[in-house]
Amino acid sequence: MRVAFSPCPNDTFVFHAWVHGLIPGAPRLDVTHADIDITNNLAAGDQGPDVIKISFAALPWVLSEYALLPCGGALGRGCGPLVLTEGRAFNTNDPAALAGRRVAVPSERSTAYLLFRLWAAEHVPGGVGEIVILPFHEIMPAVRDGLVDAGLVIHEARFTYPSYGLNLLADLGRWWEADANLPLPLGAIIARRSLNLPAVAGWIRASVKYAWAHPEASQEYVLSHAQELSPEVARAHIKLYVNEFTANLGEIGHEAVTTLLRRAAEEGLVPRVDPTALCT
Repeated sequence: MRVAFSPCPNDTFVFHAWVHGLIPGAPRLDVTHADIDITNNLAAGDQGPDVIKISFAALPWVLSEYALLPCGGALGRGCGPLVLTEGRAFNTNDPAALAGRRVAVPSERSTAYLLFRLWAAEHVPGGVGEIVILPFHEIMPAVRDGLVDAGLVIHEARFTYPSYGLNLLADLGRWWEADANLPLPLGAIIARRSLNLPAVAGWIRASVKYAWAHPEASQEYVLSHAQELSPEVARAHIKLYVNEFTANLGEIGHEAVTTLLRRAAEEGLVPRVDPTALCT
């Protein structure tokens, strides 16, 4: 079975047991580790993997071929994307100053970018200027070096951005949680509709439970794919992004997903989605 997910600690932690043949009855995996912008595009192509981690924001374009699985993804509180600036070049905390500026983002179909667009519609009169797509690990250096005016960052950047000398302009997760009173849906696990979906979900859930029961077992695998991180940062990343919603989306998780996609569709940012299409 072909699977694709990011090299970030939360994904490698979740899939470690399945990848290493530790889940009874689960098929062997042919794994592709790729940045979220790449996995979003893989899912939209004709030859996409059987199971893949994508942004929730990319769901509306792939639901004809893929189903949203109720486990393995990334939702939560206090884990949203950040808008960062370099203080000497951007010496204000007023979001309106982003008007007409160059902003680096990790993917135009990422949840982070979708949230940024919703936030900017309220806080940046006239809108931002050029949007530059960069792999997420290149965004903070680009902001630091003045190649862009601001950067939209995800994942472990929450923990490491001060080391780049950057300032926090906005925490979009905090904004979303206050506005919607829901957790933030970030990354979804989807599988081809032709598969035995309950079985795939069961193998993923078993892999999550194994990871929680044996937290040290995956450390070498996790760190080998996130070599710039210390073990402490990797553990903090996992603790933040692997939570009860990873084991089961549940009613609150599904409400968060449908609310995000409905608001985005109302702004013309994504196609409208029938909420029943999000149920496996």
